[in-house]
Amino acid sequence: MAHHPVEIKPGMHLETATFEGKNKVMGFWMFLGAETVLFACLFGTYLALRNQTVNGPSGAELFDPVLVAVATAILLFSSLTSVFAMMAMNKLDKKGMLFWLGVTVLLGLSFLILEIYEFVHYIHEGHTFMSSAFGSSFYALVGTHGAHVTFGIIWISTIMYQAWKWGINTETAPKLFVSSLYWHFIDVVWVFIFTLVYLLGMVG
Repeated sequence: MAHHPVEIKPGMHLETATFEGKNKVMGFWMFLGAETVLFACLFGTYLALRNQTVNGPSGAELFDPVLVAVATAILLFSSLTSVFAMMAMNKLDKKGMLFWLGVTVLLGLSFLILEIYEFVHYIHEGHTFMSSAFGSSFYALVGTHGAHVTFGIIWISTIMYQAWKWGINTETAPKLFVSSLYWHFIDVVWVFIFTLVYLLGMVG
């Protein structure tokens, strides 16, 4: 791994300590802008088609408020543990950072397990991707978010290995930082899904 001649001290922003790091962070913000457009399109499609159930089950009949609330709490708490990981990174606390990143990954996996259970239940109730426009738009939106969570788990796990092997430095810090940004973005998208899909669906 290339080494940058930067004196590393606790408390410094290692993710932007080098020109390369600044470029990575800036480029990632641009990527998140494109992701925002993607999800905006999916949300718009869902809101336009949410009532097109073709005599199938509606959101009010399907959605389980307890399950959705638990999944939401898990994902939001994982955002907090990601913050703790970045705080540990800035303190050059490698052990603490890896611990909190590990908790973040486990919470992400727990969320995915609940989402898979939810989808299986919906399919048994006749709510499939092909059952109606509501079904297609629902699975396109929520499924895309689930795919992003899956990618985030794999990405963070990979960077955890790199940090464990090479430590916290100007090479690994930008990767850790942008993966944390990505995870926060996923959580923000879920807040919109929770509000516009589940809460709106439950009230009919």
